[in-house]
Amino acid sequence: MPLLIDPELRPIYEPILASLTKKPQLEIADIPVSRASREAGVVQLYSGLPDAKNIQHIVHHATAIDGYAIPIHGFTQRTPQTSSGPAALHFHGGGMTMGSALTFAKPLAQMASRSGVPIYSVDYRLAPEAHGDTLVEDCYAALLWLRNNANELGIDVARLAVYGESAGGGLAAGVALLARDRKLSPPLAKQILVYPMLEDRGAVEDMHLEPVASFKTRDKQFSWAALLGDQAGDPDAPVSPYAVPARALSLANLPPTYVDVGELDIFRDECLGYTMRLLADHVPTEFHLYPGVPHAFETLAPHITATVKAQGNRIRALQQF
Repeated sequence: MPLLIDPELRPIYEPILASLTKKPQLEIADIPVSRASREAGVVQLYSGLPDAKNIQHIVHHATAIDGYAIPIHGFTQRTPQTSSGPAALHFHGGGMTMGSALTFAKPLAQMASRSGVPIYSVDYRLAPEAHGDTLVEDCYAALLWLRNNANELGIDVARLAVYGESAGGGLAAGVALLARDRKLSPPLAKQILVYPMLEDRGAVEDMHLEPVASFKTRDKQFSWAALLGDQAGDPDAPVSPYAVPARALSLANLPPTYVDVGELDIFRDECLGYTMRLLADHVPTEFHLYPGVPHAFETLAPHITATVKAQGNRIRALQQF
């Protein structure tokens, strides 16, 4: 039986699917020059969102292990906090190759406004210019900066979460693994993984899923190749589990976890597999599968019922740690 597109989404999504069949595949060498136009397209998708007028946007900087200055975009309440509280360190999506906190500034401000939780989004370096563990180490350096400046920012270091979508969800999972293995204390309070990109191995097209997927198997393979080079997809290659969290041998002792994914997302099965491993390793885990919707469905259709439900669950996840 074919996979069915959500009825509310269908009139919006079918023209997009038709256009995807005509989209040429990029070469890795073309990524830097195509980045600006691709990011502009994402910004346009969010242009209809209202401004969150109660949220201020301030840019900070952390220092990477090689001295690079990592921008961290804070989306926080304009009204000063009277006591320390939770915060979420966010990593944007974009297949490891594109995107920035500015690309996603409107939805991030909305999430900070609606949840009441400050969100700090990291402009980690992108593949292919950066590769291997560089991206996740940038994100971890941002976590250390946030902890070291917690008093000034009004943050309770025992109530810090990592949070990301797509590639950013994979980076959030990688940072959680780093924090566990480096014995960060106090430990992270939560990881919020929104349709995360977790696995580079075993990428095979599903004949039922591929025709209705917004992000194709070839796109996934391309993204991992940009990050990992010739090692991408090779089960015997010595790939870091911090770059590819599904390669971690154990998920025990990770923080409480939230995962969600759409039924028509090519990351669906790896998200399910990661969730099952978390549960088997006794990590408190909440999982949501949204029927009939693809990767990044809330970007394509911000007002459909599935998006409203998913955003409500994500806001609740941000509020409960």
